[in-house]
Amino acid sequence: MSSVNTTDRTPVVKITDLSFRWPKAKEDILQIPSLVIEQGEHIFIKGPSGCGKSTLLGLLTGINQAQSGCVEILGCDINALKPSERDKFRADNIGYIFQQFNLLPYLSVVENVLLPCQFSALRKQQLTSSPQETAVQLLERLHLPLEYLSKSVSELSIGQQQRVAAARALMGAPKLIIADEPTSALDHDNRTAFIELLMEQANQLNSTLVFVSHDPTLEAQFDRSINLKEINLAGVPS
Repeated sequence: MSSVNTTDRTPVVKITDLSFRWPKAKEDILQIPSLVIEQGEHIFIKGPSGCGKSTLLGLLTGINQAQSGCVEILGCDINALKPSERDKFRADNIGYIFQQFNLLPYLSVVENVLLPCQFSALRKQQLTSSPQETAVQLLERLHLPLEYLSKSVSELSIGQQQRVAAARALMGAPKLIIADEPTSALDHDNRTAFIELLMEQANQLNSTLVFVSHDPTLEAQFDRSINLKEINLAGVPS
């Protein structure tokens, strides 16, 4: 677990009076009065399928936009940004590990990990060594054998692809790391090992980690657990 000192820190995530519904839907899928996540916290978000976990992550990254309320990320109301500004803000500040990884099959392992620095000058500036060296170091720390680094990601196992996706998200020390069910295809031992490695790297970067999963066995490894069903008032009789 991380050691979090929240004194005089701006929250990394601050949600106030949020409501969101999909186009043509008759009811909101999310109604969240308040949610605050502090710098350096490792947060586990749980809840049944269909309760809005991935939708919430989309709102935190600016991929989705709330109909009302405020979503502040690092002190910035991302709903107030233009689409191009949201894209830049996301590239500069957020590392995203997608459930299906979203790796580019026509690129090598290292080329996939280098992508954040191509989209964000800030992420590139935050490196303490060259992009290539940093990518290799991250992959080594995530236990990917060196002989795989020049291979196409399509040649890798699911577990190896997962490590590449994590290294890409960590590249350039983003302040917020978001992971959407990235361990769903792994067995228990590999899931536990991956979480430990991810947290270790997040601690080294002083990044905040928001992790969504159905797996209750992972919950105890996090600083705090949030049951989305308990904070989401959508569908709750008034």
